Amino acid sequence: MLNIQDLTYRIEGRILFENATANIPSGHKVGLVGRNGVGKSTLLKILNKELNAEGGHITTSRGAKIGMVSQEAPGGPESLIEWVLSQHTEMNDLFTEAETCTDPERISDIQLRLVDINAHSAKSRAATILSGLGFDEDAQKRACGDFSGGWRMRLSLGAILFLEPDILMLDEPTNYLDLEGTMWLEAYLKTYPYTVLIVSHDRDLLNKSVNHILNLENQKLQLYRGGYDTFEDRRREHMEQQHAAKKKQDEQRKHMQAFVDKFKAKASKAKQAQSRVKMIEKLKPIAAMSENSVAPFNFPSAERTFNPPMMRFENTSVGYEAGKPILKDINLRMDPDDRIALLGANGNGKSTFAKLLAHKLERMGGEFFHHKKVKVGYFAQHQMDELDETLTPYQVIKDLMHDKTEAQVRSRVAQIGFDLDRANTKCENLSGGEKARMLFALATFHAPNLLILDEPTNHLDVDSRQALILALNDYEGAVVLISHDRHLVEASADTLWIVDQGTVKVYDGDMDDYRDLLLATRKMERSAKKVKVKPEDKGDTLKDKRKKLAQTRAKLAPLKQNISTSEANVAKLERKLKKITKALTDPKLFTDFPPKKAADISRLHGETKVLLGEWEAKWLKFLADYEKAEKFLADNKE
Repeated sequence: MLNIQDLTYRIEGRILFENATANIPSGHKVGLVGRNGVGKSTLLKILNKELNAEGGHITTSRGAKIGMVSQEAPGGPESLIEWVLSQHTEMNDLFTEAETCTDPERISDIQLRLVDINAHSAKSRAATILSGLGFDEDAQKRACGDFSGGWRMRLSLGAILFLEPDILMLDEPTNYLDLEGTMWLEAYLKTYPYTVLIVSHDRDLLNKSVNHILNLENQKLQLYRGGYDTFEDRRREHMEQQHAAKKKQDEQRKHMQAFVDKFKAKASKAKQAQSRVKMIEKLKPIAAMSENSVAPFNFPSAERTFNPPMMRFENTSVGYEAGKPILKDINLRMDPDDRIALLGANGNGKSTFAKLLAHKLERMGGEFFHHKKVKVGYFAQHQMDELDETLTPYQVIKDLMHDKTEAQVRSRVAQIGFDLDRANTKCENLSGGEKARMLFALATFHAPNLLILDEPTNHLDVDSRQALILALNDYEGAVVLISHDRHLVEASADTLWIVDQGTVKVYDGDMDDYRDLLLATRKMERSAKKVKVKPEDKGDTLKDKRKKLAQTRAKLAPLKQNISTSEANVAKLERKLKKITKALTDPKLFTDFPPKKAADISRLHGETKVLLGEWEAKWLKFLADYEKAEKFLADNKE
């Protein structure tokens, strides 16, 4: 359980939360939403005790652990799998203690706790999570320092998922995931066994992975049941009811005020007028909810059109190093009104192909035909670092409109979505969403025939993403889209191209088919790893046989330890159960003690009985595994 009561917090004099209250029951999957800048990330930091609120209090279930992705990405020499495993300090401390501990009771407690936290399957779980986030088996063995910042953030995400905190908090996790990683995360969060609080503007993630929406608006928190679409419908209904109630109250107030104004000077009506004044004072004003509409995006369409195909590839190859193409054997065509989404895991070459389209990379081989006067607009997240942060939006646009009047420049800046105040704000002080607006404006300023968008939504809230969809649908040129936002892809793209196995080709299916393909592929990969080949099928050599015998002998000691621990725990639980049963059979329990004590002992009886059954099952399994290993050694005695 997570309870937020009367939370108040301000930053630089601006109030973010004022007496904000919300209660999130254990096990709920909650999407925290709200416009950019309202304080969603700040709320997570307060919950994680990185910031201190000035008022109110926060309580959680007793002993509940809160987990949040670290902002410091790992970059040391240890391998990815080693680093993830090292983050579970409790597990590692228990393993270390188990090596030297001699007290039977403590050994039993250690083994019991290791089973509770699934320590014996830790490496397998960590590998599965890393694989889902895009790190294959070879990548998991490489050093953390070998990876770029974005991949390291994926690694940090993998570590917090591996730790399985009681309250998992994620802040825009899909910003550093590709579409494949996002789909995996959707499925993972849906089955996560504990509480989740996730800040996201990804509509699909908020519809498929959470069952409640926590809306942060007007410094208050409001919890809604259902996914994002359900929240949006309910909020709109609430807004309509609020507007209707406010309109009715305003009319009531106006009517009473008219009576007061008309009769307050008349002695015969003074009493009635005074009564209505008091009624007006008692009317609690109803605040109208606003739509909080965002400024639209305006993508001007090119004046000149071309006959199809606008671009054509014949056995084209492209890359960065001579003789080592990233992509080859590309045979495709693009027409002037195509809407194409590029699919494929990060690292497969989507951005490389986008750079070829944008003439930022030259072909290495084959042919690339295109009209010479085709204008290309290119948007990529890394361009944010290339913005001159000392300039204002007005100055940036003025440099492109040097022959226009100030009024014309300011009109264009306003169309982009900057009012007078923000137009004169230096780019270094703009939000991520506002910088994205600047990049969109620069990419489309000269009315391109082809617009290439490489992960355009990372800094856009849900409403801004919807505005982007509307702008793309109004735009009359061709669009090539690379995005992890499935909703954006489905609403904006008509054709899917897949970048895989060193080439680009048309994908004959929709996003549901692609998701099924990914799930099926990963299932096959996992199944292939689990297949055990019999010695006779492979014609094992004597060396292989001796290796397997040595591995089996190595298992005997841990199995003996597990059998001993299990046996001790069963005996311990049997003694405990005997005492509880004796207490329950005492008539005085129900006559001389409060009912709560009897209920607590009864509950403890049930829990102990279940735990005893679990340990008995483990004991039997360890015994069976030990007998199986002994039989294998006896059958293959040299």
